[in-house]
Amino acid sequence: MERKVAREFRHKVELLIDNEAEKDYLYDVLRMYHQSMELPVLVGDLKLVINEPRRLPLFDAIRPLIPLKHQVEYDLLTPKRSRKLKEVRLDRTHPDGLGLSVRGGLEFGCGLFISQIVKDGQAGNVGLQVGDEIVRINGYSISSCIHEEVISLIKTKKTVSLKVRHVGMIPVKSSSEEPLKWQFVDQFVSESGEKKTSVAGLASIGGKEIKEKKVFLSLVGTKGMGISISSGPTQKPGIYISNIKPGSPSAEVGLQVGDQIVEVNGVDFTIVDHKEAVRVLKSSRSLTITVLTGAGSELFMTDEERLAVEARRELERQELMHQKKVALETNKIIKEQQEMERQRKMEISQKTAEEEERYRKEMEKIEIAEKKHNREWEEDWGIKERPKSPKSPRTPKSPSPVPPEMKTTATPKSKSSPDKTSSFPEEDKEEKQDGQGFQKHVEDFEPYSMFTADQIAGRDVRLLRIKKAGQIELALEGGADSPLGKLVVSAVYEGGAADKHGGIVPGDEVMAVNGKILIDATLTEGQNSLARAWNSGGDWIDVVIAVSPPKDYEDEVTFF
Repeated sequence: MERKVAREFRHKVELLIDNEAEKDYLYDVLRMYHQSMELPVLVGDLKLVINEPRRLPLFDAIRPLIPLKHQVEYDLLTPKRSRKLKEVRLDRTHPDGLGLSVRGGLEFGCGLFISQIVKDGQAGNVGLQVGDEIVRINGYSISSCIHEEVISLIKTKKTVSLKVRHVGMIPVKSSSEEPLKWQFVDQFVSESGEKKTSVAGLASIGGKEIKEKKVFLSLVGTKGMGISISSGPTQKPGIYISNIKPGSPSAEVGLQVGDQIVEVNGVDFTIVDHKEAVRVLKSSRSLTITVLTGAGSELFMTDEERLAVEARRELERQELMHQKKVALETNKIIKEQQEMERQRKMEISQKTAEEEERYRKEMEKIEIAEKKHNREWEEDWGIKERPKSPKSPRTPKSPSPVPPEMKTTATPKSKSSPDKTSSFPEEDKEEKQDGQGFQKHVEDFEPYSMFTADQIAGRDVRLLRIKKAGQIELALEGGADSPLGKLVVSAVYEGGAADKHGGIVPGDEVMAVNGKILIDATLTEGQNSLARAWNSGGDWIDVVIAVSPPKDYEDEVTFF
């Protein structure tokens, strides 16, 4: 079974690829694949040699040579061809047009292919794809139409009917002098950009492109055509021109040694033997001959020409192998970069999760301390006189909001104590001194628990606890993706919560909000995080800032 598959594959290669260097390259990459088992590398290598639509069947011929465990992935990586025609209808009067661009035509030696699909346009909505070949328009075959004729045909009706089949390749031809080349859809860049494949339009025979040519010979008044013909070998059957007499009618019309005769006066020469070919050529004095230029040139080479072809073939093979080596190195670099990016994202995600967990635990501690403080206050002073929120989490040793200068006074012991009323003016005094109930920065905050030494960089990093009252009225600028490289306070508006707090000024860097680190945040992300924190539950918002250093006089002077 395996021998049969290999035999069929080799037969397909001989049928579709004439260039010996390309054949050698194809066999080499298959051998290398069976050693490395790297399927994406194999498909990339195959695209260098399966570089035109007529060679696409090689992908199907290679599939049985792929291990079963890789065949599903192989199907995903290789181009999807469709032999069935699909018919769609487009409205030419649509305000956004048909929603597609096409290229090709008879003058370019190829069919008409869709080269661009407008996003959310008509063509995309009906399922057309880049790489589709248009076979019929409004019921007419366009195989013999030039580009302008196709455009005119599209404009004849308001409703345009297209029959297409997916090929997965795009014709590329920069100028009329250049040979026609092909690119796969995933390699193709439309007219707005330039992108070229590593090896596109490789020569079919030793660097010479095979073309079909039709000539007309009138032998009236001549001694004959002036050519000799020969039958090709078993591996390359056909009728070939083996000799041409200088100055003969055949030489004058441009026939050359090595041309394959494929048709004479309507007779198919690909299926006739040598004797029948001679009879047909002598049967008329007026001949219409179709040949494939240079299709059999290697059959009639001198030893020197053969050596030159072998040397050129080896150079081509070395060039292909060099391109493969570069592709392998590039693929390795890309994989390493992708792995590094994946690791970086995992580290960021893990750090974010740890920060959120740390913040959650801190908030739980604060809530527990606040509840305990409120409970102790209620036990000592009653429910009505309880403050809305403590200044900071209290320890069990400080049940009363006594100012620091009053620590030596006796703490009230019960609700009926005669000293009860004397403590409220002190409380009001403290509230006024601290900014009408707004807390300054937390003294025992440890910035190294949230940030690295490089991020702190010796700066004064503070945790501010701002009471939610009205709007924060704080403007930010910069961001990690800006020239500043960080989120900076650009303005503190009068009367807002930030202004009343008094602990933040323009120039301070915002490093975190409610435990969410904003070192790598963009301006939009920073603004959204601040807004979410302010609009979420709770009476306070935690903002970590790096204090902006004061400017010296010299900072305002420019020296020349």
